[in-house]
Amino acid sequence: MIGVATIGAVVAVLLVGVVVLVRRPEDVRWILRCSALAITVLVAAALTPYTVDDSGAAAGYLLGVPVVAALLPVLAQRIGRLGLVVDLTAALVITGWGLLLGLGIGGAFLPAVVLLLAGAVSPSSPRPSTTA
Repeated sequence: MIGVATIGAVVAVLLVGVVVLVRRPEDVRWILRCSALAITVLVAAALTPYTVDDSGAAAGYLLGVPVVAALLPVLAQRIGRLGLVVDLTAALVITGWGLLLGLGIGGAFLPAVVLLLAGAVSPSSPRPSTTA
C-alpha cells in the first residue's frame, strides 16, 4: 500500500508539472501549493488504514504533521504574508518528517515537497501576456 501511494504521488506531481508547463496559469504558486496540499491529503487518506493498523492512535500525528505542513503555505498565501519562508519551512518539515518515517510511510509524502519548492522559486507576479 505504501508503494502504491508513493507511485501515485509521484505521478500526480508529474501531472501537475506538465499542466503548469503547458497551460501556464497566471498564479503558478497557488496551483503548486494547492496541488501539494491535495496530494498530501490524498496520500494521508490512502495510508490511514495501514497506519491505524500499525500504529493505532499515533496515526493522527504520523499523518497529520505533513498535512498541516502542506496546509500552511496555502493559508499564508491567502493571508498574503511570508509566502517564501512558509513554502521552504513546509518543504523542510515534510522532508524531515518523511526521512524520519522513511522506513515506513514517510517516503510517500516526499513527492509533494517538489511542488512546494517549485512554488517557492516560481515568480510571484503573473506572467505578462505575449499576445498583442
